[in-house]
Amino acid sequence: MSKSNFSRRGVLKTGAIAGAGLALPQYLRADAHAGFTNAPGDSEVVLGFNVPQTGPYADEGLDELRAYELAVEHLNGGGDGGMMSTFSSKALDGTGILGREVKYVTGDTQTKSDAARASARSMIEKDGAIMITGGSSSGVAVAVQALCQEAGVIFMAGLTHSNDTTGKDKRANGFRHFFNSYMSGAALAPVLAANYGTDRKAYHLTADYNWGYTTEEAVRSSTEALGWETVNAVKTPLTQTDFSSYIAPVLNSGADVLVLNHYGGNMVNSLTNAVQFGLREAQANGKNFEIIVPLYSRLMAKGAGANVKGIFGSTNWHWSLQDEGSKAFVQSFGTKYGFPPSQAAHTTYVQTLLYADAVTRAGSFNPCAVVEALEDFEFDGLGNGKTLYRGADHQCFKDVLVVKGKENPENEFDLLEIVEVTPVEQVTYDPDHPQFQGGELGTCNPGA
Repeated sequence: MSKSNFSRRGVLKTGAIAGAGLALPQYLRADAHAGFTNAPGDSEVVLGFNVPQTGPYADEGLDELRAYELAVEHLNGGGDGGMMSTFSSKALDGTGILGREVKYVTGDTQTKSDAARASARSMIEKDGAIMITGGSSSGVAVAVQALCQEAGVIFMAGLTHSNDTTGKDKRANGFRHFFNSYMSGAALAPVLAANYGTDRKAYHLTADYNWGYTTEEAVRSSTEALGWETVNAVKTPLTQTDFSSYIAPVLNSGADVLVLNHYGGNMVNSLTNAVQFGLREAQANGKNFEIIVPLYSRLMAKGAGANVKGIFGSTNWHWSLQDEGSKAFVQSFGTKYGFPPSQAAHTTYVQTLLYADAVTRAGSFNPCAVVEALEDFEFDGLGNGKTLYRGADHQCFKDVLVVKGKENPENEFDLLEIVEVTPVEQVTYDPDHPQFQGGELGTCNPGA
């Protein structure tokens, strides 16, 4: 099925949000129809794809949207089926979801929580979206997840890495396939110690919102446990584009490592500024100065160019993986768009299939039936090996990749190399771990 065959209803305009709660119109109320919000008719079901199409994370968002469109194509029987053929669950058959053709609407989160909530609300109220998914910011994910809980629809999180999403801000109607800050710290620290030693002094630049905070905390706690010292941690605005004033003090701080808790365009700009200030060639405390990017993506590496060479980070998935699911997805995505998918694209494609599969296995679009089908669901064949959607917090557990910028890339997409596949056991934690305390999962809300 070509892209033009999709029922795209346009990018929804954002608007004001009326109060903390969500007052649903009568036609959306559970007592007006089948017992849950936006119960679909017999012919089609509408999904809401809410991604940053503008702002600092727009590159990630546009790749997410490509993957969503590919997932819809496959669910409706078009293309080569992608990961549907490798997915350990064989419930999906290319006839939509429970025989309904999958349609979708889109919104622009602008990487702003208020805008994201407004666009999600519009998709639910005006377009009848029964599931909302997307986002490339944890602040957005937490805000939209809370709204979906109020509205009685499922939220399948896109790219959100903060511990909070399945920690203090977890919700019964929300699920996350992407890994989190704790997992990055747990996977990265041993690799950093092996390559840079245990006597290091780190300076953190941290995006000033919940993802930055939890990533800094995770990397600090993991590296300090191995002997590193944190000499300073400075918050930077998400809207910052020139980080020169934040980089300048680093060389005189006594630090010999700079940790950039930045993502997307922020990371590209801050790393570029760090290189311009000579940090890559500098020495401190008798050691070569090092830079670390805890959360990497291919799109960020492309934006930063040669500056990423040799720099360690972590990633949720990479297109070079050779398992059957990854190869199938890379082939499908590459055939349609002409280049390999990012980790953001992989996550959103998988989340769409997981939702459709849960509905099919449950035999119902009722959010509570979907929750029951996803909780403690174990699966394979979607690109990360064996994976568990833990019922206690709706967090996926799977192997984590440690990567670094490739010294001699063979082409414009060959920018990162996998240096360690960290087994899931090393990144698993108890639901009441100190970095995840606070908040209750609560119970499913079908919209009644």
